[in-house]
Amino acid sequence: MSENTASRLFSKFATTIADLSGKPATFVLALALVAVWAVSGPFFGYSETWQLIINTSTTIITFLMVFVLQNSQNRDGKALQAKLDELILTSQAQNKFVGIEKLDEQQLRDMSEKLAEKAERVGEAADDKADDRETVQTSS
Repeated sequence: MSENTASRLFSKFATTIADLSGKPATFVLALALVAVWAVSGPFFGYSETWQLIINTSTTIITFLMVFVLQNSQNRDGKALQAKLDELILTSQAQNKFVGIEKLDEQQLRDMSEKLAEKAERVGEAADDKADDRETVQTSS
């Protein structure tokens, strides 16, 4: 099996599992299994084996779900980034924002601060224009 085929199969599997794990019915099923386990405690004398069953089960499921959900989240993030890049490239936005997800933490922080300052200046300019309009309307 080629790496591309395996990747596609895992992506499809991860998407299906991620979709199923987010449904209310899945939560109810997990809650029911925990309830059955808890109710069975007296029958097993709350033994170490009884405790080990839930601990091992939840650990294995959690371990596997990390990879499945991370794969799904990575793909969603890449798809969203591609859509944003396309919007930037087809709009009047600055093309320097294409690919910024690859910058390091400090570069992203610096860019974020510059954008916040720019947004503040734009907001102040909009407020000034609104004040100018009010002045013109009240003097008329």
